[in-house]
Amino acid sequence: MLITCQNVSFGYDGHCVISGLSFSVHRGDYLCIIGGNGSGKTTLIKGLLQLLRPMQGSITFSGETGKNAIGYLSQQSAAKRDFPAGVSEIVLSGMVGGMGLRPFYSRREKAVAEENMKRLEIADLANRCFRELSGGQQRRVLIARALCAASRSFDEASGAAPRALLVLDEPASGLDPAVRSELYELLTTLNKTSETTIIMVTHDMDAASSYANRVLSLENGSYFFGDASEYKARSESSLTAG
Repeated sequence: MLITCQNVSFGYDGHCVISGLSFSVHRGDYLCIIGGNGSGKTTLIKGLLQLLRPMQGSITFSGETGKNAIGYLSQQSAAKRDFPAGVSEIVLSGMVGGMGLRPFYSRREKAVAEENMKRLEIADLANRCFRELSGGQQRRVLIARALCAASRSFDEASGAAPRALLVLDEPASGLDPAVRSELYELLTTLNKTSETTIIMVTHDMDAASSYANRVLSLENGSYFFGDASEYKARSESSLTAG
């Protein structure tokens, strides 16, 4: 178990946004969090990133899941398309938080960045300028960067890094359908072949039921958490009843 939320509530200035929510994330899960605007998705993500303390209840992280073992891609990062930097520079920057006072990247950090670029199929773009890339290519670069951020915590003696946990906030937003589908397929491959745990916020219910193995739905103060197949069956039943 990587993350356990037990009867947790989050909010701001005494105002509760999410109340009494319980769910868990296991290593290797692909969890989609869905819900309309104002449903609390962003608030929950802040809680998972340990940027917001629960008002009540508890959120527990396993020993291998800390701030240095989570890679995060925000909507704001995904929307910025004019970074005046090279692809390899951006991917490597995911390692900055674990460098301390060192002014240079280590050999291991460079190797991890190269491996993550291969995983995201962008190794051939390493020397390209980020702002010259297509939207889909840019999104792959930012996910590779998030993977590097998730690799910052590792055992110095053995060199072993924890399996990555990625938190992605609307990673396919603004992409055309074909590129969006390619990105989802790539994330699925990443999840299955390297046991990368993925928590993805999305408005795309089809993606949630087609690619994820678990779904957390936040709607009007009511919650559903369970298998994607169960969520799909419930959704189809609701449409039929309607």
